[in-house]
This record gives sequence, C-alpha cells and structure tokens, in this order.
Amino acid sequence: MGPADADMVLAIYQSGLDGGNASFETVAPTWTAFDAGKLADHRLVAVDENGTVLGWVTVSAVSTRAVYAGVVEHSVYVHPAAQGHGVGAALLDALIASTEAAGIWTIQSGIFPENAASLTLHQRAGFRIIGVRERIGRHRDKWRDVILIERRSPAIT
Repeated sequence: MGPADADMVLAIYQSGLDGGNASFETVAPTWTAFDAGKLADHRLVAVDENGTVLGWVTVSAVSTRAVYAGVVEHSVYVHPAAQGHGVGAALLDALIASTEAAGIWTIQSGIFPENAASLTLHQRAGFRIIGVRERIGRHRDKWRDVILIERRSPAIT
C-alpha cells in the first residue's frame, strides 16, 4: 500500500464506515493522517487484474513500550462488491505472514458484535475472542459493545 492507492483505500474505508458496523469513526481521515498512524512494513492491498484495490489491511503499534514491540492492532476492510470472495481471508493470511516474519507475536483488534462476517473471518484465520467491552463508546448516538479478538503466533515463542 502506498500513496498511489490512497484514493481507493480511503474510499473503501469510508464505505465501511458508512455501513455503521466497522468502526467508531464516521469519516475517513486524510491520507496524511492515515499514513502516519500505520506501520509501513505491514500495509497491504489486494488488487484485481486491472489494479483496482479490492481491500486493504494495516497495523498500528499498540504502545511505544519495548515490552509491547511484538503486539499490533489491525484493521481490514474489503470493498462491498468484493466481500464474500476470499479477499479478506487473503489479506489476513498475508498480514499474518508479514507480521510473523517481523517477529510480531500478537495481532489484536476490536469488532462490533453486529459485524458477524468479520468475526467469522477472523475466527477462521485463527483469532480468538478475548472478551467484550460493554458500552465502551457511543457511536451515532448509541452505546456500542466491542468484542476484543487476538491472534497469538504459534511460530513466535
């Protein structure tokens, strides 16, 4: 993923936000803000044969403390027209390979309970549910729960 992908990446992000079950955010950031918050080595896009971005995955550091150097938080978004065709699974597989090669032992995230497709996708990729943060934040004037998930690498011991 790079600046040439910015418009498509942010459009897919906004589409997910517009659906209401992807994030507490409601408006995609600028490319500069988006880019600044993501680790450069683990930002990936899935493209079709024409170079059109079908989805993306990124990670952010969870802390600057050295003890958490191997822990990241991820996001994965797939264009609505590409959902259900294996794009999300391919992105997660590529992310897992990328992070394990870099010595990252935990990938974590939070998912709204209503986002059943994302929960299923993540569980198939080896993520497990850690717990539920009840009424953790307000989104569109409604309290929302977040299911915490993580994947611990069996390759990093």
